[in-house]
Amino acid sequence: MNNIALVGNPNTGKTSLFNKLTGSYEYVGNWTGVTVEKKVGILKNKAGHLVDLPGVYSLNPLSKDEGVATHFLLYDDVATILNIVDASQLERNLYLTLQLLEYGKPLAIGLNMVDVAKTRGIEIDIPLLSERLDCSIVPIVARSGAGCDELAANLSSTMHQQTPLVIDYGRIIEEAIQDFTALLPEDDDIPPRRWLALQFFEGNQVVKDLVLKYLTESTAKELFEKTEKRLQSETISKSLAHHIRTIRGNYIQALLLCCVNTTKKAEYTMTDRIDQIVTNKVLGLPIFILFTYLIFKLTFDWFGTPLSDGLDAFITGPLTNTLNSLLMTAGATEFIRALILQGIIAGVGGVLVFVPQIFMLFFMISFIEDSGYMARVAMVMDKIMEGVGLNGKAFIPMIIGFGCNVPGIMAARTIEQPKERLLTIILNPLMSCSARLTVYSLFVGAFFKQNQALIVLSLYLLGIVLALSLAKIFSATILKQASSFFVIELPPYRFPQFKTLLQSTWEKGKGFVRKAGTFIFGGSVIIWLLTYAGPSGLNVPMDESFLALIGGAIAPVLHPIGFGNWQAGAALLTGFLAKEVVVSTMNIIYVAPDMHTLQGVMTDYFTPLSAYSFLAFILLYVPCLATVAAIKKETSSAKWTWFSVLYALIIAYVVSIIIYQGGLLLGLH
Repeated sequence: MNNIALVGNPNTGKTSLFNKLTGSYEYVGNWTGVTVEKKVGILKNKAGHLVDLPGVYSLNPLSKDEGVATHFLLYDDVATILNIVDASQLERNLYLTLQLLEYGKPLAIGLNMVDVAKTRGIEIDIPLLSERLDCSIVPIVARSGAGCDELAANLSSTMHQQTPLVIDYGRIIEEAIQDFTALLPEDDDIPPRRWLALQFFEGNQVVKDLVLKYLTESTAKELFEKTEKRLQSETISKSLAHHIRTIRGNYIQALLLCCVNTTKKAEYTMTDRIDQIVTNKVLGLPIFILFTYLIFKLTFDWFGTPLSDGLDAFITGPLTNTLNSLLMTAGATEFIRALILQGIIAGVGGVLVFVPQIFMLFFMISFIEDSGYMARVAMVMDKIMEGVGLNGKAFIPMIIGFGCNVPGIMAARTIEQPKERLLTIILNPLMSCSARLTVYSLFVGAFFKQNQALIVLSLYLLGIVLALSLAKIFSATILKQASSFFVIELPPYRFPQFKTLLQSTWEKGKGFVRKAGTFIFGGSVIIWLLTYAGPSGLNVPMDESFLALIGGAIAPVLHPIGFGNWQAGAALLTGFLAKEVVVSTMNIIYVAPDMHTLQGVMTDYFTPLSAYSFLAFILLYVPCLATVAAIKKETSSAKWTWFSVLYALIIAYVVSIIIYQGGLLLGLH
């Protein structure tokens, strides 16, 4: 099948269009940085593979994720380019379009958000624009699907050779292009030579790496410097890149002059009114904290917990009783019955009871993403992030880390500065992921019944404050770097579509359910077997089991932070595999018939003070196995991976000892 590259600026609706054209579902958000690597789907009409590339403003990449798009055009087999363009931001979007047209591959334009453009009084002469650019243009609304079928049908007719767009960049550049192309060998595998030359003179590092396969570094450097010096001496341009951008900008202005008519003056919109409040330098942060608190009230007090109680009653009641009856009828041995009921059902069921709370949290996160508020949060945090050696863009991967640290770490690819990217990666595990939420739910229901949302909010804020504090320390010591700037597009607010919210919630939450049916299932079996067996044989008392011996070995170290018993030690060790396994381990260890009984039993082993210390430790100590693997992959460094594990463990211990010992000094219990 042919590869069709889906290319466009960030937040132009690429992923929404991808979902409409392929019938699959990928993560959608009304904010920049949603796609951080290419995604592949098959078009519904079987016309080819559609490859959704990260959003880019230019083919000259500034960050790791932007390099994916240029690398794909250079090294992969691309039959057609589908360029999605925001009709309401045509001037900015056309810069990328010109670069793609200069590349010379068959290209079709999906002119998205024509409804938004219309409400702003922007009238586009689509036939004339199509004629001037010499490519097909189909108006669409990707969110609703309007025009998408016509666009898909149109793709088949665009799979023919297209003449590359040629813009006159002036005598100096044109002569340099000729000199450059003359140096390249006659090779059909080389991308279009004129396009390569332009990208080379713009300073595109990905293109330069390719060019150095054919030219020596000294030859390439000499040609670049000679051309730039000549340009600076004979024109007012500051650099080659500046000159090329200026020429393209003038070309776009000429296009807009003949093809676009604006019938309305800029209005003070509802988005502007809301932004006056939520991005206010004084009110912005408190509003974000208040909104987060309301999310936790919905998750724990108003919606999630009642549903969790109902699911717990079903699992520990009818489901367990039915399974027990079936096993008795089938003549299962006591060992098999205990393994299934006390191991698998207790371990997996103990985690699944928190599915309603997890899904409620994901539903609300999806809501703020698709509404456009997420971009405002990053903007509000920019000043704070700047003070600790980062910028607002680094807060976006941290927000994603609230769902799961792994995609949060991957989202750091959007950050241009290598040291900022590394710093964001190693701090992301301090963000409280959804897996930890199962542990929080268990403990706040037992010890903080009246203040569940407040306690959980305090843990999330603790993670953020520590991450920012460590960012300040690391950026001033081991990861010193030059200051960077932060630019983010603030999309208009929109009320999310309910279907999209449900799809987004399921995509975020299905991994949790899948993990419960696989990873936690296997872990529960192993944990139960470790409680069933001991040095003296099988079916031993729990305190004499292998798990008790393992947990007891580290219990003395945990005593100063409030939970020096083997049960807590064993749960923390298994939590390295996945944080949900902490709940499975406790369910199996305490042999409680249901969640409420388990929470009652836990009061014999924890006090409210030691319980909060335990939750802080769970928040901060070593990342789970999948997160460690993601850190290793993204940093390509064993040193930084080990650093991420060890510093987190040290910070967790220090913070927990401050909480517990400080609480004792204050007379708290």
